[in-house]
Amino acid sequence: MPLHNHKVIIDDLFTTEAMAKPLNVHRISRKERNAEAVYQMIHDELLLDGNSRQNMATFCSTWLEREVHDLMEECIDKNMIDKDEYPQTAEIESRCVSMLSTLWNAKECTNHAATDCPPAIGCSTTGSSEAAMLGGMALKWNWKARRIAAGKPYDKPNLVCGPVQVCWHKFARYWEIELRELPMEKGKYMSSPKDVIAHCDENTIGVVQTLGTTFTGHYEPVADVHAALDKLQQETGLDIPMHVDAASGGFVAPFMHPEIKWDFRLPRVKSINASGHKYGLAPLGCGWVIWATEKDLPEDLIFRVNYLGGQMPTFALNFSRPGGEVVAQYYNFLRLGYEGYIKVQEAAFAAARYFAAGLEQFNLFEFINNSSKGLPLICWKLKDDATPPFSLYQLSDGLRERGWLIPTYTLPPNCEEIVVQRIVVRHGTSVDMLSLLLKDFKEVIAELTENPPLNPDKKRTSFNHS
Repeated sequence: MPLHNHKVIIDDLFTTEAMAKPLNVHRISRKERNAEAVYQMIHDELLLDGNSRQNMATFCSTWLEREVHDLMEECIDKNMIDKDEYPQTAEIESRCVSMLSTLWNAKECTNHAATDCPPAIGCSTTGSSEAAMLGGMALKWNWKARRIAAGKPYDKPNLVCGPVQVCWHKFARYWEIELRELPMEKGKYMSSPKDVIAHCDENTIGVVQTLGTTFTGHYEPVADVHAALDKLQQETGLDIPMHVDAASGGFVAPFMHPEIKWDFRLPRVKSINASGHKYGLAPLGCGWVIWATEKDLPEDLIFRVNYLGGQMPTFALNFSRPGGEVVAQYYNFLRLGYEGYIKVQEAAFAAARYFAAGLEQFNLFEFINNSSKGLPLICWKLKDDATPPFSLYQLSDGLRERGWLIPTYTLPPNCEEIVVQRIVVRHGTSVDMLSLLLKDFKEVIAELTENPPLNPDKKRTSFNHS
């Protein structure tokens, strides 16, 4: 019989030549590599990232239903901008705009020939920051048109707002607008009608109110500011429009606080932006901006492009982008409806209340917002009479060693001396998960008390509110 020399082949991935040395990660390699090996190396590197579910700073979705994952995969090759090639995706975007217009109480007409009730108009964006900038651009263009019609100069526009997210600072700098951001006061962490009016003049393109501030989660007093602007017009003739930055609150207030008037029920509110990828429950990369009527979006800002075989109107800061996020948003609208969104947001508020009650056991913290004043968000500072041998920054660092990202930061002017922490309770943040966070709070506080840091005022932290 013939002799056979049989060699056993070990096909373990980590024994291959591709995995035998570190990659040169700053230059494109000359040779191709095995797909499985490259995937494994990148996958392993990503293990060094924080766990997004333990990121208590972010407002963005960190948990998604399996069906959303499937739809995102099915849409990975769909270009949102190519409405001629992907007409159904474009139709889905249009349906979402209609749903949001209704949710935010814009006037919609079944008879589009009616002159007294134009249809609402809007679009999807890559996020709320882009949506906010589009809303701001419309305010500026409309203000400029009014100034030109009146024969007045238009070289010194300003925008009045309370404490805003950084996107508004970007907008003001990029479009050369004076940003009149009102300072905070201790015990008053948002704008007041009196302060808003004091900063308005004939060069004010609009007033921005935030429905759920990034810093403390408060709803700003949109209706009260609206009434103050009405009075200002009666006294001075100044007719100043409003934009509501509802990045988070736009998907919370309609379901949890329907009695609050903040949206298109107020005639001065000309545009609203919101993040679909926050409390709208869509994946990252989904924002929306809606205008009250077509006349509130200047025609000059809309480009009509002959692209890939069809005429296409577009108003955006970018062009090509994936369609999956919009499709996933549509899925959530159909899947949840009012009933489902109410259940999801009620669960978030219940979990937030549970966490706030748990923090009280330490007798160290004073709440700035315990989720009763806006979003399901808990924001706190050390009590004035509390003297722990550690700072909130060091508490945050100790919790980070256990995987938790708890932002610690100072408030904007004139409250820079106030150091706060906060957590955002969103879909997927369970009471069980928060019970584990409270357990780690207790253990870290005990460790810092038993072994006080050398410098209790130390402000080193790798995380902040943004």
